[in-house]
Amino acid sequence: MGLSTAYYLVKKGKRVLLLEKNELGSGASGACDEMILLQSKKPGNLLTMAIESLEMYRGLSEELKMEINFEVRGGMVFIENYEQLRVMEEFVERQRSFGLNVEIIDRGKVYEKQPYARDGILASTYSPSDAQVYPFKVMRGYLARGIEQGLEIRKKVEISHIIQKNGYWKIELEDQAPVEAEYIVNAAGAWAGEIGKMIDIEIPVRPIRGQVAVTEPIAGIGETNVWSAEYIVRKIKPELSLRRDQRCEELGIGFALSQAATGNFLLGSSREEAGFSKSTTFEVVEKIGQQVVEFFPIFKKVNIIRTFAGLRPATPDGKPILGEVAGREGFFIAAGHEGDGVALAPLTGKMTADLICGQRLSKEFQALKLDRFL
Repeated sequence: MGLSTAYYLVKKGKRVLLLEKNELGSGASGACDEMILLQSKKPGNLLTMAIESLEMYRGLSEELKMEINFEVRGGMVFIENYEQLRVMEEFVERQRSFGLNVEIIDRGKVYEKQPYARDGILASTYSPSDAQVYPFKVMRGYLARGIEQGLEIRKKVEISHIIQKNGYWKIELEDQAPVEAEYIVNAAGAWAGEIGKMIDIEIPVRPIRGQVAVTEPIAGIGETNVWSAEYIVRKIKPELSLRRDQRCEELGIGFALSQAATGNFLLGSSREEAGFSKSTTFEVVEKIGQQVVEFFPIFKKVNIIRTFAGLRPATPDGKPILGEVAGREGFFIAAGHEGDGVALAPLTGKMTADLICGQRLSKEFQALKLDRFL
């Protein structure tokens, strides 16, 4: 979010300094999958944002003068029983009312699109709009074009204090001279709450660890990326959970399968309360592998070559926090996107830049400000 916001601000002629605690991409941006997944978004402002952000991605390679491996592959959400089907039919109908191109397809069409899927899949959702992109190339593009337009960056800096002065902010840094700015954008992801404490506000963002396994490169096995309805249904009607494995439920493991441009498959993922730990565990990776083999037995012969974990910045209602903080003029937040950071990065950056330059959020997006939690 930081690079996206910085890029759109310098594009508007603002002088921008980006402060990075470690290296660029060392947070969630460097430990995520590649999916621009629309089907997982709840109908409402979050889905509307995702659709608008997808449209920005369509022209982003040209704008940034960099190939970002943007590809619209479509997506499927496997439905395993009639209880899931009823929930997903209602969910899909609501998504359609907000403009998403999505439908329920029958068993026959499921196996046309996914011939290697296990037997017994009842139905599936299908959207031709789900896409993917290579996050590192997006970051490089924003960085290169931002620097061309005057973006300044300081890496490996620690903020010790943030002080509000008369009409500006003073940011005190460990072992460096302080920085003064008219505006601050808190785009610290899972650490956004730690920044909030420095100005005596509570930002309800907590880290949720997600572990992902990466396979060796193999040929494609189906038409689209794939997820399971179990995760969506569990959020809407938890009493309908299949409860394959109590431990999987405790770890928040949900089936997700996507293939990168390199041929590697990304297998996921978990949703764990593990503080700020970004370590991977054998237990979770093993269960992810077992789940993938359950849906696609062909993966029993495929090697996992590495694993990684990242921290999703989660909020109590599953929606990001955007906009200026009441009573803290000039302090903006662009955080709390949980697992939707890749999908929403372009629009979030542009919206935040627009706000700083005097534009107002529509009523629909005003509801994403911090004061909804007060």
